[in-house]
Amino acid sequence: MNPPERYPPDDPSEWLNRAKSSLALAKNRIADVYLEDLCFQAQQAVEKAVKAMLLKHSVAFPYVHDLSLLLSMLEETGEVIPDVVRKAEELTPYAFMARYPGTARVVTTEEYRTAVELAVATVEWVTESL
Repeated sequence: MNPPERYPPDDPSEWLNRAKSSLALAKNRIADVYLEDLCFQAQQAVEKAVKAMLLKHSVAFPYVHDLSLLLSMLEETGEVIPDVVRKAEELTPYAFMARYPGTARVVTTEEYRTAVELAVATVEWVTESL
């Protein structure tokens, strides 16, 4: 299997490809992988997808993990954010709390499923919007 075509870093398609890559990792529940790590990948999928949309609107974005801030920036462009994508803001804590031992509680299977569902919805919305 070949990786997706590469685009310049200022091309929304490259950010969407990265979002899809993170989403594929998030969905890949295998033995010995913490759900927190998969939720981190779900958060990354949403973050990269939203940044693709910001690039579509020629908005320079900060390199932050705050999905609420990024979605607010996107909304300022006049883009209408679907409710399910707005709900993805709740994934922000996975950007940092799930990365190191002892910084987060154990993620439940239901929380993991929700994180993946929100990431899927966001990536699908961006894919249709670009």
